[in-house]
Amino acid sequence: MSSLARLALALPALLLSGAALAAGDPIAAAEKQPLNLHAIGMFLVFVAMTMGITFWASNRTKSASDFYTAGGGITGFQNGLAIAGDYMSAATLLGLTALVYGSGLDGYIYALCFFAGWPIILFLMAERLRNLGRFTFADITSYRLDQGKVRTMAAIGSLTVVCFYLIAQMVGAGQLIKLLFGLDYNIAVVAVGALMIVYVIKGGMLATTWVQIIKACMLLAGGTLVMLLAMSQFGFSYTTVVEKAVAAHKSGWSMMSPGKLIPDPVTAVSLALGLMFGTAGLPHILMRFFTVTNAKEARKSVLYASGFIAYFFNVIFLMGLCAILIVGQNPEFFEGGQVGGKLVGGGNMVAMHLAKAVGGNLLLGFLAAVAFATILAVVAGLALAGASSISHDLYARVIMKGQAKEEDEMRVSRFATLALGVIAVVLGIAFEKQNVAFMVGLAFGIAASSNFPVLILSMYWKGLTTRGALAGGYIGLALAVTLVVLSKSVWVTVLGNPAPLFPYEQPALFSMPVAFLICIVVSKLDRSAAAKKELAAFDDQFVRAQTGYGAAAASNH
Repeated sequence: MSSLARLALALPALLLSGAALAAGDPIAAAEKQPLNLHAIGMFLVFVAMTMGITFWASNRTKSASDFYTAGGGITGFQNGLAIAGDYMSAATLLGLTALVYGSGLDGYIYALCFFAGWPIILFLMAERLRNLGRFTFADITSYRLDQGKVRTMAAIGSLTVVCFYLIAQMVGAGQLIKLLFGLDYNIAVVAVGALMIVYVIKGGMLATTWVQIIKACMLLAGGTLVMLLAMSQFGFSYTTVVEKAVAAHKSGWSMMSPGKLIPDPVTAVSLALGLMFGTAGLPHILMRFFTVTNAKEARKSVLYASGFIAYFFNVIFLMGLCAILIVGQNPEFFEGGQVGGKLVGGGNMVAMHLAKAVGGNLLLGFLAAVAFATILAVVAGLALAGASSISHDLYARVIMKGQAKEEDEMRVSRFATLALGVIAVVLGIAFEKQNVAFMVGLAFGIAASSNFPVLILSMYWKGLTTRGALAGGYIGLALAVTLVVLSKSVWVTVLGNPAPLFPYEQPALFSMPVAFLICIVVSKLDRSAAAKKELAAFDDQFVRAQTGYGAAAASNH
């Protein structure tokens, strides 16, 4: 497989999916482009603006509640934008546009997989998350169970998800900056890590939220502008665009039929389960529901976020179709001027080439700056979620048994953020030329196999006990990791073995049901006195989950 194909297939997976598209191929080193002064200038404006917000937020971040959840004072609309900003990565814009450009309708169906988890969060989780939790989702899983043991298990799962996700984002950042800005890979990784540390340490959740809101607005505005300028060349007629794209595409009408990306039904189902339930187990997404004032605002957050994300996926689909005609038939965007050959800069430059074609270097620079800004917003949310697990769950609740002073907890959180930033930079540089698609697949597999089963059972099933939660959580975590290591993504591509021991790329279909089953069976077999108390405590939890009585209140800034 060529370097172009490997890059085109691997980078979309850096967003969320894992190895379904990458098929285990290593990410090719991105080609360094000429220095893009427009992009660098616009990005510096964004950094200056967000730094101002960070120092504004630092003056309003006085307590642990302010640091972790912005004092619970974010509105549903603001939080919806922030969630969309947290969820939509640079690979959404670049990778999925390239996917539609190359595969047509399959690219759109793949995008829809990312969307499938939001109805679950809206109808089953958002309200109870806000009513039962305070700072992290471990507050919910340990509400009536053994605080120390369950928080430790939840923190291990959260930190595993966060670390793999952070590595993928850092490597993606370095490769994208080589593609878009013309800067060195190591400089890009260090810059992202440094800015992430400043955002989180100085401003906490309040600064992170507003960085994500600004980034979401920039991404939505930039994508919409490129799409409108592109569609204007076809009279804003979807029918015209489809007819011409089909005529121009090498696959003809088959580009508008599904089924070419996923190799078999088992992989398709496993991928769908991982994306759907993994989304509902991501710590940095779940943490956002503790930032709003009440359960009603939590539901509104999901509704707004779903709308923004769905809208943007439709924008991307139209951009991809237009790119088939505007980019795919223009010799300027192909190496050596050979139409149909290798795109200048690699396969993921489709969106950037489209921006240049319809808006010149100025729009290209703006979209490049937006792509880098999206990574900053995502890594800031991840770092805050990881630091919260260390300081709130492990330090304050497990080590200090709930007796930690608030200022000490915040100090630990800031040190944890610094440590996570350094680790992310070091691993981002170390993994520069490795296949990191499997890391995101592993992150989603862990979220779906370890975090989600324990979280949903703790909220809805009275019979869950501490022993059941620990057994299911740890076994789901171990099984998801093991299956990914034994799959082609790691066993063959990374470790160099001739054939995989596990034939599928996605673990969720196998590890998630096992986690649920272990949770239920062990809980049913638990006849201890502690188990009886945990079952009896469910009624109190149920009342609070339904009414919000006793839930953490918002604070004023």
